[in-house]
This record gives sequence, C-alpha cells and structure tokens, in this order.
Amino acid sequence: MAHKAETTTTPTLPAVGMSGFKQIQPFINLSRESWRKLVRAHRAPAPIVLSPTCVRYRNEELHKFLADPLNYRAEVQS
Repeated sequence: MAHKAETTTTPTLPAVGMSGFKQIQPFINLSRESWRKLVRAHRAPAPIVLSPTCVRYRNEELHKFLADPLNYRAEVQS
C-alpha cells in the first residue's frame, strides 16, 4: 500500500493584489466581527466593496497593518 506524502504549506499573503477575509484570517487571528469593528474604527485597512457579497482588502495595506497592528491607522477617505 503506497503512502501519500503529507505536505503542510504555510499560508502566504502576496505583497500586491487583493485578498478576501478568508485569505487574511490565518494572519490576523480574529473573528469576522472583531475584524469588522477594527475596520469601522479605522484601526484596520478599509475594504474595497466590489459587490454586495464581495469585499476585498489591498494586500499592501494588510502588510502595513500586520507589521504594526497596534499603531496602524487607516486613511479616512472623504
């Protein structure tokens, strides 16, 4: 009986592009609601709403947030 080699891959966040919540959740270790509260308080990157059911975040901003989450402040768009 052949054994299938188990491979474990660590998730990576690309430097450019956009990601959804499910792609960033392994890095932030927060629930969707806790993340939403940080976004509303401008303490997390602002989302880009593509449709009522499709929300993405800029990876460049996510990397800035992950580098210093306690001091991150999102730019307020007028």
